Amino acid sequence: MSLLARLRASPFWPMLRKEFVQMRRDRLTLALMVGVPAIQLLLFGFAIQTEVRNLPTLVLDESRTSESRALIAALENTDNFKLRPEPARSRAEVERAIVAGRARAAVVIPPTYARDLKRGRGAQAQVLVDASDPLASSGAIGGAQQAGMARAQALLPAAVVRAAPVTVVVRPLFNPTLRSSVYIVPGIVGVLLSVTLIIIMSIAVVRERERGTLEQLIVTPITRTSLMLGKVVPFILVGYVQVTVILLLGRVVFDVPMRGSLLLLYAATLPFIFASLAIGLLVSTLVATQAQAMQLGFLFLLPNILLSGFMFPREAMPPPAQWIGAAIPLTHYLEILRGVLLRDAGLWAVWRQIGILTAFAAGFLVLAVQRFHKTMD
Repeated sequence: MSLLARLRASPFWPMLRKEFVQMRRDRLTLALMVGVPAIQLLLFGFAIQTEVRNLPTLVLDESRTSESRALIAALENTDNFKLRPEPARSRAEVERAIVAGRARAAVVIPPTYARDLKRGRGAQAQVLVDASDPLASSGAIGGAQQAGMARAQALLPAAVVRAAPVTVVVRPLFNPTLRSSVYIVPGIVGVLLSVTLIIIMSIAVVRERERGTLEQLIVTPITRTSLMLGKVVPFILVGYVQVTVILLLGRVVFDVPMRGSLLLLYAATLPFIFASLAIGLLVSTLVATQAQAMQLGFLFLLPNILLSGFMFPREAMPPPAQWIGAAIPLTHYLEILRGVLLRDAGLWAVWRQIGILTAFAAGFLVLAVQRFHKTMD
């Protein structure tokens, strides 16, 4: 008797056959198990790069000479810096741009730069780096040192000087010791908040459908909007509790600074919580079982971690990955978290991200309400 015949004759065969038939009927679960890993592998394999390039950089050239322009060109040639087309007009403008996150680095060339070179005293330029992201700042520091060495080597044959011809002084801001916990812990607030709320809400409606309690809601005069909001509001308190606990632990255990306004941070957290819960509600209207809801909810886990800027700088990603990351609410919330906590950013610096999160929350909630039907089907 062949192995296949023995298998069919065993009591194990009917159960095995039943499971395969059930798996074939549950096509959504099968597609999630097979298709999602393949898609994520292709997406993240191309998107994730640890070598940071093209950091948005502002230039304040107070010398405005051919020598200062040569140093700027040397910095740009390292490919670590992507110079913004409009130059800065003052040091205050430079500081505002870095605090607001519009620039990750800034090059400041003093007015005496060319004169110091000609007198042989050695010229200095300064590179300000947003060190709240240690990985990105290390790339900027390396690029600044490389550009300074290149200019020094180019100028050495021209004249004999008593000091190094060019010195590029790097000044790390907000995290001078380059501690990774300063960058990671605020991000954990957003990641845990997003993932837990999406998964919790993604099984909310499905659980009631499976338990039969949805029938009681059907016979009530509650509108679809009221039903959805009724499910969302209690979990807002849960979200704020999560934020508070993680911030307290981050401060006490990891000594993460809290330089900005906590009131502003909590206010900006509200649209992000709404957006996460609305996504969970939308997921719950797309699936039929709690298992499917959890699988689809976990679909947001890897994009949230890898494409939002939680672990890897978005500047290092190819443009398509940056576009996908811009469509993730967590991306904009992380900018608010790190801006307020680490850079003391005010409302003037994060109002755009708050507006984007509000649009996300409204859009996802409208989609969820439109997809939800007060029926058992």
